[in-house]
Amino acid sequence: MSLTDVLLSLAHGDERAVVFTAIEGPDAGSKVVVLLDRDETHGADRRGLASLAPDIRRSGVIEHEGEKVFAEVFGPPPRLVVIGAVDTSEALCAAARAIGWRTICVEARSRFATPERMPSADEIVVEWPEEALAQIRPDRDTAVVVLTHDEKFDLPALKAALETDAFYIGALGSRTAQTRRRERLLEAGVPAEALTRIQGPCGLDIGAVSPPETALSILAEILAVSAGRPGGPLRTSAGRIHVER
Repeated sequence: MSLTDVLLSLAHGDERAVVFTAIEGPDAGSKVVVLLDRDETHGADRRGLASLAPDIRRSGVIEHEGEKVFAEVFGPPPRLVVIGAVDTSEALCAAARAIGWRTICVEARSRFATPERMPSADEIVVEWPEEALAQIRPDRDTAVVVLTHDEKFDLPALKAALETDAFYIGALGSRTAQTRRRERLLEAGVPAEALTRIQGPCGLDIGAVSPPETALSILAEILAVSAGRPGGPLRTSAGRIHVER
């Protein structure tokens, strides 16, 4: 398959890929295409750009080996997986859908797992968390948020999420609850270093009280993690205001 054919297939499909285009230097205009799901590289990758692709989530200009390259990200929209069909879950799904994300609700209790209760979920999975996550297979473009406030759901959900490539794993709950959860996860055999991936209590400190405010706080943190930003005030940030996509 020629490089042109690969680019055309990306334009008309939803395969995950990163297209690198040199914008300066002797190879300006040349392209390297990295197909993430197939682990394939097309084009003359003299700079070793393919190794950067798995960590690039947003399109933008990067500098590599002293030269600027434009990295363009292709693929389906990011996914949000919420564990538990509660008020904050619906508010979070609604907010995520508003910015173009695909939303999935996991709920083991069938009486709560209904479109009436979760109208903003694109998909509702009625399974125990570990079974549901095995089906969903969270990847590097997936955020998982545990909102059940019940250890029989929280612990298996977090343990299963930590075994995936999800870029964000969050859990609601007080600091005391978070400490107890971490102790239980360690007892369950989860390595201590893996627990650092859990954002808990999840969300940014905006003084949220209601479910919609809490959802906004959580989604803001998810976006900050995705963009590699600290999530602080823009007036104190030295970086670009708008992150290129």
